[in-house]
Amino acid sequence: MSKDPAVLFYTSDFISGTLTMSDAQRGKYILLLCLQHQQGLLTEDDMINICKTYDEKIFKKFIKKDDGFYYNERMKIETDRRKKYSESRSKNRKNICQSYDKHMETETITITKNKRRCIFKKPTIEEVKQYFYENNYSEQVAIKAFNYYETADWHDSKGAKVKNWKQKMQAVWFKEENKKKPEFIMP
Repeated sequence: MSKDPAVLFYTSDFISGTLTMSDAQRGKYILLLCLQHQQGLLTEDDMINICKTYDEKIFKKFIKKDDGFYYNERMKIETDRRKKYSESRSKNRKNICQSYDKHMETETITITKNKRRCIFKKPTIEEVKQYFYENNYSEQVAIKAFNYYETADWHDSKGAKVKNWKQKMQAVWFKEENKKKPEFIMP
């Protein structure tokens, strides 16, 4: 995966965190944050090259590790959060609908809702039999449901698109079969 070109930037936090800095110090500080985002860690040479000299207000915004590298804790956190979010979205696109990492949504308000497209995993007959067994239905009912599943519409009774075969069974099959008094396994 290539380097992520973006990170969330909280303008209010930046303004309040740099209120006592001069405009020149703010410019140097934001440049160092951007460089950290691109490189991961900063060397002392990076810090001095941008600041031109040791500047206490800027340097105290960074943590110096034992190996001599510098980093800003908040930039590290936001970069890691963005990476985790991007990875979860990538997994989601690869047919893992449950991998959705919601942590980014807590920080922003979405104006429009995008409909997520999930690719449906077709169950095996063994999976359907096990699922029906766990719900106290006989094997014959499971086989009927499996055959029904092959030809059934992928929407529930309210018109909402179902996400997986278990949802389909709950939304349609069990409801229909309960009307017909389905066969139960006798204990």
